Amino acid sequence: MKRSLCALLFCVLSGCASTRERPNVIFILADDLGYGDLGCYGQKVIQTPNLDRLAAEGTRFTDFYAGSTVCAPSRCCLMTGMHTGHARIRGNKTVPLEPQDVTVAEVFKQAGYTTGIVGKWGLGEPGTTGIPNRQGFDEWFGYLNQGLAHNYYPPKLWRNETEITLDGNLDGRRKQYSHDLFTQEALSFVERHKDRPFFLYLAYTIPHANNELGRDTGDGMEVPDYGPYADRDWPGPEKGKAAMIARMDRDIGRLMELLKKLGLDGKTLVLFTSDNGPHHEGGVSRDFFDSNGPLRGGKRDLYEGGIRVPMIACRPGTVPAGRVCEQAWTMWDFLPTMCKLTGQAPPPGLDGMSMLPLIEGTPQPVHPYMYWEFHERGFLQAVRTNHFKAVRKGLDRPLELYDLRYDIGEQNDVSADYPDVVERIEAYLRTARTESSHWPVRPAR
Repeated sequence: MKRSLCALLFCVLSGCASTRERPNVIFILADDLGYGDLGCYGQKVIQTPNLDRLAAEGTRFTDFYAGSTVCAPSRCCLMTGMHTGHARIRGNKTVPLEPQDVTVAEVFKQAGYTTGIVGKWGLGEPGTTGIPNRQGFDEWFGYLNQGLAHNYYPPKLWRNETEITLDGNLDGRRKQYSHDLFTQEALSFVERHKDRPFFLYLAYTIPHANNELGRDTGDGMEVPDYGPYADRDWPGPEKGKAAMIARMDRDIGRLMELLKKLGLDGKTLVLFTSDNGPHHEGGVSRDFFDSNGPLRGGKRDLYEGGIRVPMIACRPGTVPAGRVCEQAWTMWDFLPTMCKLTGQAPPPGLDGMSMLPLIEGTPQPVHPYMYWEFHERGFLQAVRTNHFKAVRKGLDRPLELYDLRYDIGEQNDVSADYPDVVERIEAYLRTARTESSHWPVRPAR
């Protein structure tokens, strides 16, 4: 029912326009990559030449926000255009997307695109309504469960609705590194679909830790080798993290080279970001490489370090090259932006808004406010409105307020200086969310 109604709505409102002039879209999502982990965002030690080049050839956004501070809800916001006050998935429970949830993959399918996802999903377990092939993706290869995705040498992965065995990883062998398989699959997808519009969602798991391995050995940064960092006098987990990021950067470079080889670089919008801020897991310290840069906190925080992430957009000839943009936007803007890109009306009730003008370098209205909530450490809320950022750590706790113009590190609570702003944000907080049986809200004790 969902797909037929959406098809009718989209076709009536958009006229089912031809896709011949519509660009391909590749959305690359890193896992737990911090705001300060890339050279173009200030990283001084880990080298990321290909992502730095992507930023130089496109636009780098300084104020882009993940959907959440952990993986599953962030990915739900990305796919559905809803923030965590309305999204079906607001934490890392195994709650699946439902048939009535409209995903960005379905938006692309209605526009005539071939749709593919490679990597980590986290929005539906086997046999549920949430698996990628039941949410608009033609092709799917990777991990369904975000917990199983910790293992970079898994014995099995999913290809569409079939679980396939990785023979090289049976009986304790470690021959098939999942990240490498994902890169191969992404390159193959582009090669196979180069002659018609496609959407590829490449959800790498790097540099997430293998948490279980980390608890057993103290080093959960599972990588085949340390690459260019093998001779560094660093702890093993830190060498592993640097090697992971270098591997991802190298493989994104391979993907960009393929687009150029096929003559698709000017016909493909490439977006790169991370699902949340840097982790403190697997034996890694996020301070070792200054992974959160000037920001406070990291993964599982609603301070900036947990939710402000890199965002690079590139499409030669369309996205301005060498531009740095400071306007704030977020993952739940992706779906309506892709509706605009493909000439379709967005589904009703979204929290996001199209940011296509912003990506292409023209003036763009700002969000009145952006909202987050998180359910793993009590009940946390955050709001950004203009240059103000508010954080509340429990329903009966006071509101912290920070002025990001002068205090990007959120060190000075200015709530007493701006009672009018606090009152306005309190009003937002009263209306920004709906109740959910999966995510009950209880006052802090």
